[in-house]
Amino acid sequence: MGAMAVPATAGLTEVGTRPRLRDYLAETWRLRAFAVRLAGSRLISGLLPNRLGVLWIVLKPLSLAITYGVIFHFILSGAARPENYVQFLLVGVFVFEFFTGCFGSGSKSITSNSKLVQSFGFPRILLPISVIAEQAMRMVPVVLMLGILLLILGEPIAWSWFLIIPILAVMGVFNLGVALVVSRISVRTRDVQQLVPIISRVLFYASGIFFDLDGALADLPTLLTIVHLNPIYEFIAIARDVLLEGYTAPLLAWIAAPIWALVMIVGGVIYFWRAEPRYGLSD
Repeated sequence: MGAMAVPATAGLTEVGTRPRLRDYLAETWRLRAFAVRLAGSRLISGLLPNRLGVLWIVLKPLSLAITYGVIFHFILSGAARPENYVQFLLVGVFVFEFFTGCFGSGSKSITSNSKLVQSFGFPRILLPISVIAEQAMRMVPVVLMLGILLLILGEPIAWSWFLIIPILAVMGVFNLGVALVVSRISVRTRDVQQLVPIISRVLFYASGIFFDLDGALADLPTLLTIVHLNPIYEFIAIARDVLLEGYTAPLLAWIAAPIWALVMIVGGVIYFWRAEPRYGLSD
């Protein structure tokens, strides 16, 4: 038996090899606690230096909602401006913040942990997963604050409010798929990280955050159909459906949102896994 055959018989694998997808996912599940601990550690370390601590998680989307609310309250009119405009805007901004946090941090999940990747052997997919876990933790106080604000603004509390939890869970699956794709691309093309804020801004205006796309584009059915292809819009629409009285999301949004999540997570996992041997290599 040759010397190179000994490690293989002992259960060791060659550095830079890609395991079978089934084994890769099994190892990821076995080490899932690592992703959760990494997410919690990163969240705490990011909040401790700030005197307001966890309040900053809520203040960022709230300040954006107030800013855009003041500006567009006087600009928008007609079908583009719903009656419960402030509540409409709050839900849009708070839900969109979940996506942008996952998108931005996900793009740097591998490159910002280069020492960890080069020093330890583990499925690299755990790093994007930890990003989504951290952003999910951040959404807990955000959702609680959103509920309080909606009550203050006169929205009647309903059992449908609890549906925001599975909606955000499905959106988290979608966000993970996006993070997997963009994190792999940014490993070799760092310029992608510079494009993330630009893409986020375009999606912000194309997702109906501060105006009702269905009302504004009612006379432009072709353009409205194109807009409905934006998955972020779908998630925001169904979130508004369960939280706001008098708002009904298009049936297409309820169908498309989980389909988008399934397509992105399956495609993202496979796309990320295929480049597993290259993560951690010197640039």
